[in-house]
Amino acid sequence: MPPAAGGHGMVAVADAGAFLARLVRLDPGAPVRLRPAGSDRTALWARLPWNVLVVRTVTGRGPGDVAVAAAELLAELERSGAGLPPRRDAQWRWPLPPAASRPVETLPADELWRISRAAAGTLRTASEHGVGGRAVGQRALRDALLDHVAVVVTPDDPPGPPVEVPQRLVQGLVRMGFLGPPDGPRTATDVQVRVAGRWVGLVGPYGAAWLQKGSDLGLTPLMSRPKV
Repeated sequence: MPPAAGGHGMVAVADAGAFLARLVRLDPGAPVRLRPAGSDRTALWARLPWNVLVVRTVTGRGPGDVAVAAAELLAELERSGAGLPPRRDAQWRWPLPPAASRPVETLPADELWRISRAAAGTLRTASEHGVGGRAVGQRALRDALLDHVAVVVTPDDPPGPPVEVPQRLVQGLVRMGFLGPPDGPRTATDVQVRVAGRWVGLVGPYGAAWLQKGSDLGLTPLMSRPKV
């Protein structure tokens, strides 16, 4: 879909800017994909360096289904501009979860904060003192922690196999600010665990993080075939 004539088309620029600022801090070269989400809303999608997709939906019709550089769009919003940066559709190479998903459990936000802080403490201790008296590289420690299953949920209605929530998803939700400030007032106290096909997601008050089970991630060009 071609861009709208009016530029980026987003009204809630503060919300979009908060999403983009966190994304750029984590990955300065990240693309962001803008997609219609209803008649007057736009979903901002991005992929974090630890292979988790994150999304925040903001008010405004948006430019259609396009990908641009997150840093360039952030700069445009920070100068109160309405333009759309040059399209970088070829940089988006990841599928998206299906639009339809179902909830399988509700978790307290405070529990996810606890899990995130415990992981940070474990990483700090292992970095300083090693594991079992042996030094371990930072990357190996980080990857092991991200792969750790933080929560296992067993669906009741309808019954189904256990759903594993890895630390990757928890960190995506926390690092993108989707739970709100750690010590601020709570606008929502719960986070939904949702599944959509082979995808598992955590949906917080300000956005969602999604991870596809398995490693068979295909390519999803923006222009050559329908979106997923």
